[in-house]
Amino acid sequence: MELSTTISIIISLLIGIVIGRYLLQMLFKKQEQEAKEKAANIIKEAEKQAEHTKKQRQLEAKEKFLQLKSEHEKEVNQRNNVISQKENSIKQKEQSLNQKLENLNREKQDLDKKNAKLEQLIELNEKKSEEVEQLKNQHISQLETIAGLTADEAKEQLVTSLREEARSQAMIQIKDIVDEAKLTASKEAKKVVIQTIQRTATESAIENTVSIFNIENDEIKGRIIGREGRNIRALEAATGIEIIVDDTPEAIILSGFDPVRREIARLSLHRLVTDGRIHPARIEEVVAKTRTQIEDEIVEIGERTAIDLGIHGLHPELIRMVGRMRYRSSYGQNLLQHSREVANFAATMAAELGLNVKHAKRAGLLHDIGKVPDDNPELPHAILGMQLAEKYKEHPDVCNAIGAHHDEIEMTSMISPVVQACDAISGARPGARREVVESYIKRLKELEELALSYPGVEKTFAIQAGRELRVVVESEKVTDAQAEILAADISNRIQTEMTYPGQIKVTVIRETRSVSYAK
Repeated sequence: MELSTTISIIISLLIGIVIGRYLLQMLFKKQEQEAKEKAANIIKEAEKQAEHTKKQRQLEAKEKFLQLKSEHEKEVNQRNNVISQKENSIKQKEQSLNQKLENLNREKQDLDKKNAKLEQLIELNEKKSEEVEQLKNQHISQLETIAGLTADEAKEQLVTSLREEARSQAMIQIKDIVDEAKLTASKEAKKVVIQTIQRTATESAIENTVSIFNIENDEIKGRIIGREGRNIRALEAATGIEIIVDDTPEAIILSGFDPVRREIARLSLHRLVTDGRIHPARIEEVVAKTRTQIEDEIVEIGERTAIDLGIHGLHPELIRMVGRMRYRSSYGQNLLQHSREVANFAATMAAELGLNVKHAKRAGLLHDIGKVPDDNPELPHAILGMQLAEKYKEHPDVCNAIGAHHDEIEMTSMISPVVQACDAISGARPGARREVVESYIKRLKELEELALSYPGVEKTFAIQAGRELRVVVESEKVTDAQAEILAADISNRIQTEMTYPGQIKVTVIRETRSVSYAK
């Protein structure tokens, strides 16, 4: 019973499995069929969509083609229009050229006719010239017969006569022109110079090569000298100044040509005496500090000078050189004071003449800057100063005025003669400078010998401390007109060959004496 039941159950299960499998197969086939139909529908839809897209792209391509075609046709039409316009312009020019060519042909024909007439006139003129030449030769031969001279001799006499007459008239005109120029130029120059001098008040002070250091008593001398003179030797070695301790009471002499070193030595001595500690190590320390202080003061002096004169933009090295001018002298005249005077003179004179006042004042202050450096001793100070100004980017007019104030180079600026004149004014003031007697006498002798070298000069006299040269000439050898030329020649030679302060007046004296005795 149980077995039959189990078998029936198993058979039922097998039947169920077969039926389920059949049903599953049918379901799978149905799903597969539906999938195939769905895929076919999707493919058909895609093909429809692709066809639609294709047609749409073709339409867009056709529209783009039509648009490009339209633009191309438009561009072609524009180019055709431009070409047609150019062709029309070329045709017009061609017509114009043809018209001009026709006009030129007509003018050429007219010129040919005129040339033919001109050739005829030339032939007639040549025939007449030949006739005139024959008549002239006949006339000359008649004149030679009458005068007893050949044509060449007559020409020579006429040329000689005309040359002498022209030379005499030229000398007279030269004298008149020079006199007129002297009247006008001298009057204006004196006016400007006098106004410049009157508007600038200056002081005169002569610089020396020694300084006096005063002490309270002679006991301090011994401390300054030190044991066996070691303090003196240390001080001289540190400052480069000769220290003279003699029998002069309560005074020590500092001797040296460099004012900066003398000032360093003087201030160092003052500090040492005030401090009381005087020995070689202390001397070196004090001298070093004093030297630094002096350098700072030099820069301060340069800056203050530039501010006082209203000069801006100077290079720091030029400012330092201006400050060092305070400790330089020229013929006993303080160099900084002299340069300040020249700057003020030049500014005033430039204002009167309508020139650049700033450039004139700048050139006046820097004109002797070449005297400050100790190097390049083979160069004149004017050329060295010009090179320094060029190095530190000064204006070309200022550089030329510096280099030309002693005529070492040619003057190319209007302020150059102004600075030269102001330099002479500052140096020529009474008491401003001091000259060595030997050089003064030598300059006077050279002045007289220069004038004696001219033919016809009998005597020469340098008077008024060399400010005037009087030249006595022989009246038989030198005429009045030649005397004018001689004075100008001597002045030019003095300017080019000699160095002198201020100006020199050259006077040529010619006289005729008639002597008779009553017996």
